[in-house]
Amino acid sequence: MSTHMKSERRQLSTAEERREMVLRTAIGAFAARGYFGTTTTEVGKAAGISQAYVYRLFPNKEVLFTAVVEHCFVRVRAALEVGAAKAESSTPEAVLASMGDAYAHLISDNDLMLVQLHAQAAAVSEPAVREAVRAGYARTVEYVRSASGGDDQQVQQFFATGMLCHLLVSIDAESVSAPWTRTLTAGITHY
Repeated sequence: MSTHMKSERRQLSTAEERREMVLRTAIGAFAARGYFGTTTTEVGKAAGISQAYVYRLFPNKEVLFTAVVEHCFVRVRAALEVGAAKAESSTPEAVLASMGDAYAHLISDNDLMLVQLHAQAAAVSEPAVREAVRAGYARTVEYVRSASGGDDQQVQQFFATGMLCHLLVSIDAESVSAPWTRTLTAGITHY
């Protein structure tokens, strides 16, 4: 292998490593202020690189944010896979419960959950974000259906509970002792 090829391969690896580092950093930036409130300058500063380098890795904020959304869905899928593998039995109920527990652990990292919420809000008016969110949910729903063996109603309930978890965490419902919060938090586990 020529020195040039080794050099080129290392540069690609370094660029890919930087890209992954920027994605991980951007999760925190977008979690704090959302798609509309976050600038690429802030992402670059948080990652310790220039805005120009951010643009070298991602041509614009929309591409960066959709990459962050996709990265979050990859993390969700990985957590669900771990949950499915840990299920106490192969019944749909057991697999879904174990996947739900794995997801609850995952979103205890509020940044990931907040990016999901911001992505859903941005999807209303940003077509590229909408497509990224749709594609992520399409893959995730089909994975949950396949891994659990659950029927449409069970899979829908799984996702509805996940959305309720997002709401409860985002409004810190557990810190409010009232009939309405007890109703919404009953049976919901948070970590």
